[in-house]
Amino acid sequence: MKTVVITGGVRGIGLAIAKAFLQKGARVCVTYSKDDSSAEQAAALGLETYKSDVAKEEDVVALFAKIGKVDVLVNNAGVCFFKQIQDVTYDEWQRVFAVNTGGAFLCSREAAKGMISRGKGHIVNVASVWGEVGGSCESVYSASKAALIGFTKALAKELGYAGVRVNAVSPGVIDTTMNARFTKEEKDALCQDIPMGRMGAAEEVASAVLFLDENEYVTGIDLPVNGGFSIV
Repeated sequence: MKTVVITGGVRGIGLAIAKAFLQKGARVCVTYSKDDSSAEQAAALGLETYKSDVAKEEDVVALFAKIGKVDVLVNNAGVCFFKQIQDVTYDEWQRVFAVNTGGAFLCSREAAKGMISRGKGHIVNVASVWGEVGGSCESVYSASKAALIGFTKALAKELGYAGVRVNAVSPGVIDTTMNARFTKEEKDALCQDIPMGRMGAAEEVASAVLFLDENEYVTGIDLPVNGGFSIV
């Protein structure tokens, strides 16, 4: 049985990915840092839940020691951040990078140890359209996701020799609680800039992750899942 670890997997995109792997018969382990209620609901679905802050090295090391062998790691945990650059504190910058980029690094490092020794494994990083094209008033978030895309490509080159693949998916405007801050009017305006004319669903991102996992000659790519939003 394949063991899949999904960080931030108790709601939104992470939960959709977890459900997709569960339907494929995998052992699915999901992490969360604060949302105990969503974690209880995830556990009721048959997911293994682990409370862990991916920005803390000691938490991540302990997490992978508990789980054991990992076949697939999906680095989905992330924080959004919306503020004009002149108002951003350095502590805020560091926190966004600690979770969005640092968490992916720590989890990938721990998962890679076993993957390299077994000669097989797959790491998927959930980046963002803003990491590809940048977003106004989201320069910090965009930078963290752009770094994640660069990390994906470099790590794919580094680990390919050992049979370990590394890919990324970059969701666009997805209809999840992360985008709940937008009003209906703002959502409608966003959709006008999307060639497919609508927001995406978390399940569509999950489908992209499964596609990458099932194609064993695909590595080092950033797969946009954004309805054409990043077309220039």
